[in-house]
Amino acid sequence: MQYNEEELRKLKVFSDISEKSISLIDKYGKIKKYVAGDIIFSDKETVNIIYIVVSGTVSLYKINENGQKKVIFILDKGKIINEVIIQGLPSSVNCEVFEDAEILSINKYKLLKIMEGDFQLTKVVIESLASKVRRMYRQLKNTPSSIKIEKKLAAKIYKLGKDYGINSNEGIIVDMNISITYLADLLGSQRETISRAVKVLQNADLIHYKDKKIFIPNLQKLSDYFKTS
Repeated sequence: MQYNEEELRKLKVFSDISEKSISLIDKYGKIKKYVAGDIIFSDKETVNIIYIVVSGTVSLYKINENGQKKVIFILDKGKIINEVIIQGLPSSVNCEVFEDAEILSINKYKLLKIMEGDFQLTKVVIESLASKVRRMYRQLKNTPSSIKIEKKLAAKIYKLGKDYGINSNEGIIVDMNISITYLADLLGSQRETISRAVKVLQNADLIHYKDKKIFIPNLQKLSDYFKTS
């Protein structure tokens, strides 16, 4: 399927780049529909395509030596998925479609050529990388084994609420279906452990969890919970 230049311009990632760049991305890029569970690329795979989320969401994840899945990022509309491949090395993560998505793909060499003539586009790519680095720093802060799992879960749900939350009668609702298994993948933990942690947070009235939906009655209260020792 094909988007026109005006529709591409509506994506935040392309909102400030030049008309020439938009025209070239429209010329060389392709948009494909994916369904939840589709794998876009795998760890250690040689990838020469840059992918950008047009709609839906994707997960970037790793599999540890025990075969356990750890989700590193959830990326939604307008996010660049794998700008890191510009470095010229194989992929270091897996990319799976989390919710049905439309993904723009463009050859990395074509994109690099466009970037040569448009500093604003180059800046967008740098900022995307910087954002991922900052998010990794925050994740590392919450990884020490001394931190209780319910606090780690609270921090993760708080971030989901900030990034994907919408207002509802019950407070903030995370606007995606998230299973207990997926929460476990987000933290690299066992499903049973996360199920118990969810109950702890629910009993403290910090979250409500029903039919794969997470409700946060008070975002500040949730923040205070995981920030206190």
